[in-house]
Amino acid sequence: MEVQATTKFVRISPTKIRDLARVIRGKRAEDAVNLLRFIPRKGARLLSKTLKSAMANAENNNNLSADSLVITKVLVDEGPAIKRFKPAARGSAHPFKKRITHINIVLSDLTPAAE
Repeated sequence: MEVQATTKFVRISPTKIRDLARVIRGKRAEDAVNLLRFIPRKGARLLSKTLKSAMANAENNNNLSADSLVITKVLVDEGPAIKRFKPAARGSAHPFKKRITHINIVLSDLTPAAE
């Protein structure tokens, strides 16, 4: 049984979230929440929020125990970028993008093969 949660249009760069996603992929859900609690980055807070939502979906919608959940997929995709301009020398302007992220976490009730 697989359960998922999605957070869309988060105002942070996808590369910053992907670093943290690699850390929690394949771990038990409870362990990942405890691990993310002590990482002092904005992305850790956003991933933790999405992970807790997926755990709540599993408990409330599918009657699964939170202790047996394992993170099988963490997908971090790019959303639409907000285009802005920064003033530059001699009256010119340099374009830059404010990136937006979509986070998708998939949990499974299977126990990992490594344990």
